[in-house]
Amino acid sequence: MTAISDRTAQTAVEDSPSIGSVLTSPREFTRETLAGVVTALALIPEVISFSFVSGVDPKVALFSSVVLGLVMSVLGGRPAMVTAAAGSIALVIGPMVKTYGTGYILPTILLAGVIQIAFGLLGMARLTRFIPRSVMIGFVNSLGILIFFAQVPHILNVPWIVYPLFALTIAIVLLAPRVITIVPASLIAIVIVTAIVMSGHLTVPNVGGNGGAMAPGLPGITQFTVPLNLATLSIIWPTALSVAFVGLLETLLTAKLVDDVTDTRSHKGRESWALGVANIAAGFYGGIAGCAMIAQTVVNVKIGGGRSRISTAAAAIVLLVLVTVLSGLMAQIPLVALAAVMMIAALKTFDWHSVMPSTLKRMPKSETAVLVTTVIITVATGNLAFGIAGGVLLAMVLFARRVAHVIRVERTPSEDGSAVRYAVHGPLFFGSSNDLVERFSYALDPKEVTVDLTHSQIWDASSVAALDAVETKYRAHGRVITFTGLDPRSLAFHGRLTGQLQA
Repeated sequence: MTAISDRTAQTAVEDSPSIGSVLTSPREFTRETLAGVVTALALIPEVISFSFVSGVDPKVALFSSVVLGLVMSVLGGRPAMVTAAAGSIALVIGPMVKTYGTGYILPTILLAGVIQIAFGLLGMARLTRFIPRSVMIGFVNSLGILIFFAQVPHILNVPWIVYPLFALTIAIVLLAPRVITIVPASLIAIVIVTAIVMSGHLTVPNVGGNGGAMAPGLPGITQFTVPLNLATLSIIWPTALSVAFVGLLETLLTAKLVDDVTDTRSHKGRESWALGVANIAAGFYGGIAGCAMIAQTVVNVKIGGGRSRISTAAAAIVLLVLVTVLSGLMAQIPLVALAAVMMIAALKTFDWHSVMPSTLKRMPKSETAVLVTTVIITVATGNLAFGIAGGVLLAMVLFARRVAHVIRVERTPSEDGSAVRYAVHGPLFFGSSNDLVERFSYALDPKEVTVDLTHSQIWDASSVAALDAVETKYRAHGRVITFTGLDPRSLAFHGRLTGQLQA
């Protein structure tokens, strides 16, 4: 397993721009750095908003995002993917904080980090390959919807001057790339709109008014304020499990999305254990956990053009400078400019092709149902984990209905009627083997029965138990049954378990 993982990691690094190639190319380095600047600006309002949900100070969430970004830039398995204090984690931690207080956040994060490290090292990240495409598309579309409507409050019930600034931001983001390509259009728009507001002394909602104003300086090491005993463990373990798996789920699905967008590969196992390390570091120096942030990742990859670790490291460094040295300037950034950039990112995130009438006509109804279910649950709850779980569960149910009848059995009697041959086609496993038992005419068949499994395979113990049940039924009717055609693996598996599965 280690050798395979190492080759996968090497391939992932080779498929993405190396740090060396970026550093030796002024154009690429400029592009990556500016993408990081835009991403840092896009992080600020989201992280601050999520801090209120989780019940922590905005400064805690921002510094945690700095730590998460830096650690993942070095250790992560998916270059250019942005990791920070995320809303999904805030939603999970928030109820515990309200009930027991902020002192339980640190042990919760540490336990969640250990779980994520174990998940990555044990190779369990590969389980995400079983998430259906329809769930993935639902995940992407849900994110687009949530990101878009999360920005709507920033353009409602605001001074009238906000609307011309909003239109100006949209125009710059859409038109600037026709003139300037080296500098991200979103960065140009944010700088211009901020300059207009500051020079014109305009009164509009800004980052500072949203809770972003803070004193410069660095936080200290997070201290344990609760006892480390079984009572604390009984409080934190349910939340820690949720933090670990919600963070892993969002991170791995976002990594897959970036893989598709950039046409490169990532190391999901490395990304998983690196997230655990990053969360433990953020817990000790910052104070709250995080995971991949899809909206800011889209900003970095699609809008900024970031492709390497330089872009995410630059984002973390710029964010650090903004919340320390330039905290006053950061507070002046108009929320409308950031909201406009995020809305465009949301529209680019949404898979419009998936909802076109021509696509829906060709798509199986079951696939469409899974996609719609994923979107509805996610949007209704605001929790991506719930939506994905609901979509996967529905996909499993629909799949189980299909595979229950995946096998085909052909009955051929002999010319003299003294024997009968059954040819079984299709794989035998727990989902199909129960259906197999009902395909034979036990009371009507002649004395000699042959079951040909040349075109079938035995996958699990349920299949052996089903074949034993068929044999038992025939013997009860005085028939002689013979199984033939099993491949060597199936034959050995059947020989080891047959007759041993009855209580």
